[in-house]
Amino acid sequence: MSRIPEPPNEITPVASLLLGHAQELGLRMARRIRAEVGYYGSEDRVPFAELSTSCRRNAELVFGQLAAGRTDMAGAEDTGRTRARQGAPLGELLHAYRVGSGFLWSELTTAVRGSDAVTADTIASLAAWWVREGLAAAASDAYREAAAALLLQRERERSALVEALFTGALGSRTTLWETADALGLPTEGPYLVVVAEAPGPGREPLPGIEPRLLAERLRSAWRLQPDLQVGVVAAREPDGADTVLRVLERCPGARVGVSPPYRTLRDTPRALRLARLALAGLRERTAGVARFADSPVALLVAASPDEAARAARAVLGPVLELPPAERSRLLETLDRWYAAGGSTAEAAVLLYCHRNTVRYRLRRLEELTGRSLQDPRAVADLAVALQALRLPPPERS
Repeated sequence: MSRIPEPPNEITPVASLLLGHAQELGLRMARRIRAEVGYYGSEDRVPFAELSTSCRRNAELVFGQLAAGRTDMAGAEDTGRTRARQGAPLGELLHAYRVGSGFLWSELTTAVRGSDAVTADTIASLAAWWVREGLAAAASDAYREAAAALLLQRERERSALVEALFTGALGSRTTLWETADALGLPTEGPYLVVVAEAPGPGREPLPGIEPRLLAERLRSAWRLQPDLQVGVVAAREPDGADTVLRVLERCPGARVGVSPPYRTLRDTPRALRLARLALAGLRERTAGVARFADSPVALLVAASPDEAARAARAVLGPVLELPPAERSRLLETLDRWYAAGGSTAEAAVLLYCHRNTVRYRLRRLEELTGRSLQDPRAVADLAVALQALRLPPPERS
């Protein structure tokens, strides 16, 4: 900040006189600010006693500098930090300083009006420079520093709360309510957990996802981990889940897994696991959004990964021993056959091949597994085994 010029000697007696009336001037300035600045008009936001004390200190600072060359920005800096902690808009703080500077300007020019040695223009220019460029700048700088520190603190606290949701470290039901309130989430679902694979350590795969969702009236809370970006989304709109998927699909190059909807935040750790399973289901795809199938078979496999892995080996063992290319073709064909509802023709469309090719591959599967796709029990066994193969390697024993 620039140094204040030394005041002319002629100003000293006037400034000393006004300095002696700092208490009265502070009260009058506070009334002016309360009347003209909306944020300061409420006793709940800024008590009048606090406002008048701050105004008195500012009057003492200005006239003390003009009378005796004293310079101390501590009062203005304290005010800036206090208003930042109270959540006052910076524009309202600076508006208050403009009103206060105008008040002091007026008092000073009135006091020297009868003096032939000092012109009103000189005094007004000096007072305006000091109050506007000195006090306001000091308060503004302190406000921004305090606001930045508060933002970092809130982000750390918010990140810790999100982590507690995902790890299940929250305790009582009251804590869940308090956590939802702190994160800006509703206290009741449905919710979705979203997991996105980071393109590099600490890099966001879904930059700007929170404001994008908020633009769709969907609240969310996120945490960035070294390899993943994870979030909880409140999908309370009638088509909330579909809207979430639509927003995620507009994130180019991202690999994303989405959990089934769930009702209470206490189930967030389980939903996280299902979202990670959905992400693992993308396998070799470089990008895409995969939603965990909200079906009894999928949920059963996810709940008992070790047993599901053993079932997969028991049912598909001969298939798993095939060369990788053939194994992949047969398993993909079976997967598309299920997706097509058991229709060979529909599966052929999904696979971009002839229906006879699909029939041949399915017969090959029946031969290798000893299970007929005409037998409902065999179809169920194969469905469980195929779902188990979608578990990521760490989930399979």
